[in-house]
Amino acid sequence: MFKKFIIALCVAVPAFVSAQVKLGVADVEAVFAAMPETAAANTQLQEAQNKFQSEYKTLEEEMNKKVAEFQQLQNDPNTPQSIKERRIQDMQDMDERAKQFMATAQQDLQRQQAQLMQPIQEKLVNAIKAVGAENGFTMIFPIGQALYESPDVVDVTDMVRAKLGIK
Repeated sequence: MFKKFIIALCVAVPAFVSAQVKLGVADVEAVFAAMPETAAANTQLQEAQNKFQSEYKTLEEEMNKKVAEFQQLQNDPNTPQSIKERRIQDMQDMDERAKQFMATAQQDLQRQQAQLMQPIQEKLVNAIKAVGAENGFTMIFPIGQALYESPDVVDVTDMVRAKLGIK
């Protein structure tokens, strides 16, 4: 039994070693950045960010108005302390709402980015897989990820760009 295993191993190892391995690399980041879908998604994200910034600016202006009103009340000796305390509480509440808004806005932008970029990333991965299958590559790696790249490694970036219709 052991002899049969050794004989099978002796036959299989040379066949495996002699199999041609074809490796490729692709500049995934450059291709991703060049995809028109990426530019469109970035535009949508920028528009959303601008809306959030505009809303935050409105909150900030309201807060500044409340602070100015409070400063006038603070200097008025006829204003009861309970009114001053209520105004302080109003300003603290408004500050808390502004902080909450910023946190929610940041989370929303991250969620939107993930939703917009995911199909673009899938499209890029599928194009890389198609280039690999069509051209007989064993593996395709992102460029610059390996510690060493042999001159035999093929840069498939242009093939991926062509597959995606990017010039």
